[in-house]
Amino acid sequence: MRIPTLGRRQALLGAAALSTPLALLGRPAAAQASGRVVVGTWGGDYARLLTKNIEEPFLVKQGLEVVQDQASDAPRRAKMVAERRLPRGTVDIQGLSAANMHEMGEAGVAETIDYGRLKNAANILPSMRYTYGIGHIYSGKVVLFNPKLVARPAGFREAMDPKHGAKLGFIDIQYQFVMVAAALAAGGSVSNLEPGKAVLLEAKKAGARLYPTNEAFAQAMKTEEIGLGVMWKARGVQWQNAGIPLEMVAPAEGIPMYVTGFSIQKNAPNKAGAYAYMDAMLEKSAQEAFAVDMGFNPTVTNAVVAPELHARIGFTPEEEKRLVDLDYAYLARENAAMKEWWDKVFKG
Repeated sequence: MRIPTLGRRQALLGAAALSTPLALLGRPAAAQASGRVVVGTWGGDYARLLTKNIEEPFLVKQGLEVVQDQASDAPRRAKMVAERRLPRGTVDIQGLSAANMHEMGEAGVAETIDYGRLKNAANILPSMRYTYGIGHIYSGKVVLFNPKLVARPAGFREAMDPKHGAKLGFIDIQYQFVMVAAALAAGGSVSNLEPGKAVLLEAKKAGARLYPTNEAFAQAMKTEEIGLGVMWKARGVQWQNAGIPLEMVAPAEGIPMYVTGFSIQKNAPNKAGAYAYMDAMLEKSAQEAFAVDMGFNPTVTNAVVAPELHARIGFTPEEEKRLVDLDYAYLARENAAMKEWWDKVFKG
């Protein structure tokens, strides 16, 4: 499986990690982790698979007690900020998107990662090394469509064409990535989302539907209430497996990356346990299991994905050239304004 090498993330976020001396990479933590480790996560299937593929096979066997703090990322991030002045926070390690890792690092509540404390550090893809976290799994934003209802679109611009009317659906909780896709559709970039606003407003005026969650969008695709939208390729694979009638297109305008990973809370009560959790998530077998169970691509070089599975969850060499890394500093700076526009203008 070919792995993309992504420049912007390394420049913005990875400098500290990439400057770690090679002699230190792979050096295990000085002390064996013990006690209780609290993990912030979204819940649902992801939480279940963390237990199945990471916690039970590696951490519980080491004698660690793992407790999941399940909630969406917004309240968990708010809690990290609210606890910043406490000598000890209530969570050790937080599951976050790459954009939110950067945001929490800039807010001063996420630990700068010491890659020398990870025995599996040498296997991490360079593009998944962050200053304030480590990528766990990744996918890309693609167009999903039902060939029974709509013709195959070439990319985001054709998918968001007003001609689709109410056949087009958007997901409310994914406003950031919908706006990125619309910007690319309009000739903008990950560092300039303004051009995409007109595309979204035209689609809405034509009757495009808005769904609160990924699950609600999936149900609409299943019942053929809608015929296309934008979503992570990994989710598309999961929904195909569940019998939802859809095909996927890697957009001609570029494929925005989605990375989810983990950051360590700066005032974590059990930092050794948090590093042990990170090491466990980087284990070869854990990474391979997530590729099978969730359809996301591994973030370590030693994971092996069967060719037939890679053909479904990964990207061709030509598509890999179109993978677009996000501008996390831009998203962190503009997020409040983006959310205000989305809620008051687009949804209003």
